[in-house]
Amino acid sequence: MISSKAILTGLASAVWLAATPASAQQSSCTREALHAAAQSYVAAQTAGDPARMNLTDQPRYVEELSGASLSEGILTKAQKIDHHLTIVDPQTCQTFTEVAITDPAHPYVLGTRLKLEADRISEIETFVTDQDDWLFDAENTARYAAAEDWGVMPEAKRSDRTTLIAAANAYLDLFNDPDVEVPWGTPCARLEGGIYTAKGRPDDSCNVGVPAGVEITDRRFIVDEELNAVVALVVFGKNKVPDSHLFRLENGKLRYIHTITVCRSFNCGYPLPAQLRERRQ
Repeated sequence: MISSKAILTGLASAVWLAATPASAQQSSCTREALHAAAQSYVAAQTAGDPARMNLTDQPRYVEELSGASLSEGILTKAQKIDHHLTIVDPQTCQTFTEVAITDPAHPYVLGTRLKLEADRISEIETFVTDQDDWLFDAENTARYAAAEDWGVMPEAKRSDRTTLIAAANAYLDLFNDPDVEVPWGTPCARLEGGIYTAKGRPDDSCNVGVPAGVEITDRRFIVDEELNAVVALVVFGKNKVPDSHLFRLENGKLRYIHTITVCRSFNCGYPLPAQLRERRQ
């Protein structure tokens, strides 16, 4: 059962959207247009050429929650992309794409949000993680994520928008409130950087603990009801680090969780787990 606090937060998001003018919601966006924009982003990142994207005259570009120059950001650096996963939200006219780049010269994992206006990209926001960031391992990210099923969810197993946001909020609330009821699914797989909780067993669980006393603020959501997925773009903890949590539900329960966290210090100040230290040697 999802906590009442999480449900109220999800309802508040839904009420805000309902009160927002249709022009601001960009409700005319189609899934086809959003997927085309995301594909153009992947092509642009592959080529290191933002001009591959259909941009507005003055697109807003953000890296790590700070305004940046599009001509100097990661998009100008050509990358061989080994994995990418996109969710699209026609209601808010936004997309989110998870990208893994395993190039040994400089591997990355990226989380990128696009916003469209009249089928042109008006905002690009990217979280850029590499070997200094939380549990980073691009090869593991690509391998584990590619093995998961992120196809269109059968309608009978889908949740509505409010329920998807409430489930995300319940998980995020758990970091600061141990009494929150999270809709854990079984099996469930949790991918944090290069650490994966699943063993391929029917009793795999994502309920393996989270740090306590951590406030997660400034939550923004992108919801894909066909994939039964939602991503939360947030500010994480006292150091206010950029973070994304991507969730997929099945029958109202959490099935997959992916985390991308940008650290202010190496591994956000925590020792690197032995299994990741061994992989770097």
